[in-house]
Amino acid sequence: MRNGRSKLAVLAAIPLLAAACSNGGSDNGDDADGGGGGGDLSASLTGAGASFPDPLFQDWIYTYNSDVQQGVDINYQSVGSGAGVEQFLEQTVDFGSSEEYLSEEDLAAAADARGCEAVQFPVVFGSVVIAFSNPDLDGLVLDAQTIADIYSTEITTFDDPAIAELNPDMDLPSDEIVPVHRSDSSGTTAVFSHYLTTEVESWADEYGEGKELDWASGLVGGQQNDGVAQGISQNPGGIGYVNQSFAQEADLAVASIVNADGTPIEPTLESTIAASEEAEVPDNFQFSIDNIGGEGYPIAGTNWIFTYTCGYDQANADAIIDFWTWALTDEGAQDLAGELGYAPLGPDLTDRVIAELEKTNSENGSDE
Repeated sequence: MRNGRSKLAVLAAIPLLAAACSNGGSDNGDDADGGGGGGDLSASLTGAGASFPDPLFQDWIYTYNSDVQQGVDINYQSVGSGAGVEQFLEQTVDFGSSEEYLSEEDLAAAADARGCEAVQFPVVFGSVVIAFSNPDLDGLVLDAQTIADIYSTEITTFDDPAIAELNPDMDLPSDEIVPVHRSDSSGTTAVFSHYLTTEVESWADEYGEGKELDWASGLVGGQQNDGVAQGISQNPGGIGYVNQSFAQEADLAVASIVNADGTPIEPTLESTIAASEEAEVPDNFQFSIDNIGGEGYPIAGTNWIFTYTCGYDQANADAIIDFWTWALTDEGAQDLAGELGYAPLGPDLTDRVIAELEKTNSENGSDE
């Protein structure tokens, strides 16, 4: 599945998906259900964190500022999930973003520093794809074991017998494989390594999971998703893990990944939605997407947003709530997500998330 063809499939599916997944917000954000875009707001917000959703966030911010609330300026810095969590805990930004939810330790540190509880909620789902510099490898089938063996340098060429067994009808090159990984603290790495840890025992024992890993020697590192995409493109034999939208933008070939049912699945909007629908989301929104079968793509992740229940100027708090409500409920905003391959939240989960979002600044008191 070359990315150009993928995008056509995504665009064809958007009208149906938007109708099924949005809460019916109007295109200009003034929805009848009390969603984002109501009234004239004036605020300046800063956010920082994951590069995973950055293409979508930038489109959302531009559209919201241009068409919905021209008085709200939002500056989102794609610095990586680890840095985003750090800046949120240091209170240097209004909201943080990560593909890994705040741990109980993080939540305790946030409460101690701020004097009130933090709020965290998911806003979008996305796939982590395995991408190649060689266009002839588009559609190459890989499974968790072969991916783990590539990144542990046990598989070093594309015509390795383990890869050939998964691709009997493909003429595989003998090119040397150049694995590319994130060199910064990364939620995309957390999603990728969590998948390998749950699927491959040897990977769990040697490398484990997290936003940063002690990688095997000889691998190429890249800063943020776009840095990994560049590292793939610039190295013959390059292979790396990036969010789907970055692979689309760089026109990289991508692999089909064997899921829990033994089915090779292409990373598409539909297969990302299928994966997200298998997630069990608890009340505290701390969850992972594991053991995906059916039509679901198996390396899928979630992006969380973090705010606080106190300490904001009320104008900024109102703008935070309004912007994310708009992003989650407006039909046009959800169309933007689909165009880039991100899967929106379902209606029931959206209602739960907005209830959580509205806790932002709720401990300040009405007089503030």
